[in-house]
Amino acid sequence: MSILEDSTYRWLDDDGPAFGAPGLEPRWTSSRKDAVSTAYAASSRIWFTASHGTLNEIYYPTIDRPQTRDMELLFTDEETFFHEEKRDFEYDFHYIDDNALAVRVIAHDLGGRYTVTKEFITDPHHPVVLMNVKITGDEDILSRLKCYALLAPHLDGGGLGNSARSLDIAGQRCILAWKNNVSLAFGASCGFTRSSCGYVGASDGYQDLSTHMRMNWHFGQALDGNLALTGEIDVSRNREFTIAIALGDGHHSALAGMMQTLSTPYPEHRERFIKQWHRALPPERLGEVATDGGTLMRVSHAIILTHEDKTYSGAFIASASIPWGASKSDDDLGGYHLVWTRDMVQSATALLACGRIDTARRALVYLACTQHPDGGFAQNFWIDGTPYWQGIQLDEVAFPIILAWRLWKLDGLGNFDIVAFVSAAASFLIRYAPVTQQERWEENAGYSPSTLAAVISALVCAADILRAHGSAELGLFLEQYADWIEAHLDEWTTTFRGTLLPEVPTHYIRIRPPAAGEPFHNPDIPLGTLRLANRAPGERFDFDAREVVDPGFLELVRYGVRRADDPLIVESLKVIDHVLKIDTPFGPCWRRYNHDGYGQKKDGGPYEGWGQGRAWPILTGERAHYELAAGHDVTPFITALERFSSFGGMLPE
Repeated sequence: MSILEDSTYRWLDDDGPAFGAPGLEPRWTSSRKDAVSTAYAASSRIWFTASHGTLNEIYYPTIDRPQTRDMELLFTDEETFFHEEKRDFEYDFHYIDDNALAVRVIAHDLGGRYTVTKEFITDPHHPVVLMNVKITGDEDILSRLKCYALLAPHLDGGGLGNSARSLDIAGQRCILAWKNNVSLAFGASCGFTRSSCGYVGASDGYQDLSTHMRMNWHFGQALDGNLALTGEIDVSRNREFTIAIALGDGHHSALAGMMQTLSTPYPEHRERFIKQWHRALPPERLGEVATDGGTLMRVSHAIILTHEDKTYSGAFIASASIPWGASKSDDDLGGYHLVWTRDMVQSATALLACGRIDTARRALVYLACTQHPDGGFAQNFWIDGTPYWQGIQLDEVAFPIILAWRLWKLDGLGNFDIVAFVSAAASFLIRYAPVTQQERWEENAGYSPSTLAAVISALVCAADILRAHGSAELGLFLEQYADWIEAHLDEWTTTFRGTLLPEVPTHYIRIRPPAAGEPFHNPDIPLGTLRLANRAPGERFDFDAREVVDPGFLELVRYGVRRADDPLIVESLKVIDHVLKIDTPFGPCWRRYNHDGYGQKKDGGPYEGWGQGRAWPILTGERAHYELAAGHDVTPFITALERFSSFGGMLPE
């Protein structure tokens, strides 16, 4: 039986099918996030993001599967004005509690006539996102005000092929959307007074309200397209209400989940949500060195925890965002909601520094289950282990060994035997090092200081582990191989005729390309030339490798391969600061490398394969690691990171 013939539910046909199928080509939304959140409980398998004061992507049932584009509120008095939250409001963002990711947004229309206070949480135990709304202001306005919740489903990871119908459940009007095996229920605690399912750009609620200043279209269904769903709330009768978006594996799961969640008063959900997060408090000792009272530290601790999946325990994605999403279609599936072992080990190591040994061990066990038979890892992958990009990055094989060693030294492995895992990864490094197909910027092959820092450290860690587990000969061999790489490191990764800073001719370079006969050599590129990605059409893209630098050599200090006062390190810093450092009003920051084209375009437009490289706050953090090793005051760098962050504690890439 088709959904159109299904008599299980009381479908509301209203004005019949919407026109304009299949709608505009779908796009994702901005990656300029205010927040990423979920309940702390593993049973609540749903996440949401927020930006510009509105709800963005919702992820379900795993953190790598976005199911919506966004949801916002529209307002009209049906006669004199139409307001869209993203364009016609000014808003303030707050966390309701210092140690929980419950979000409050207070927005005002530009005329100051009414105020909309929204709170975002998830059901503490079920896959439902809740938005509680309170509207206050001029009584003359409120008595005439209509509010419309506008939701764009992108079910099963895409905007095309979505379907939706209005229906009545237990006397309340709501909307059901579906695609493949995923269903979404969209409703309100007070019920929608009217609803409509439309095709984006043709028959959706935004087109209706922005054109007519009132809801004239009441389409009961829109099938197989890029949709926007609209639900009306009569503010004159409901000054406070709660919107629920529930997801499920099938219609009944989503609908019952929505109704069950709405049956519990919102304050009870919020109290439980906050109490759950209080079970995961960060170590306040870290806040003692903060200059913002520990605010960014507390948010960062919670945000990293949020990025762990709840089905594939221990899997941490890089970021719940899609860079330049507003220009990305269904064809670009990845975004940043994938696993990179490099990013994941950094997350696990940060949590280890916070005393969360169990979380770091989960990450290690997950990586062991994801390791390829040859000991390597995919460049990045979905959390079920399916590879996405296929490049070989040696640091992504090295970092899991270092994590295993850290846990071993802390007696944090429990019953997990790491010997086979470490041996396989070390074997992979021996077969490929010192040349990597890609370094940490995922663009070029060759001899990379940052990659080799991780490889040397990993081989030494592996040797320590294997020797302690009865493999003295293998441990010695790994140490000797690490020593051989270290002995040739400067020869491979240093120029003696640099011109970027004339008084410093000898310094580390970003990467030395492979020569003929070496792995990953490209015979189409002149010897000693670095071909840069992300350059605009018509721009130069081949550069002398000696004249392209990045701060990756600081990893040599971070992992103990070089001393902080090593003369070559000190001299190379002079070049980096001369070429890449940007002194912002908030503090120092650095670009990835000179001639970088990864970033929005020079005119501010979205990155479309080329753009302008910008300063990255993460490099301020890496410089702080170096300054700490050098015995210098790192307070200015801590302050800079705190000031770089948004009011939601997000740091731009």
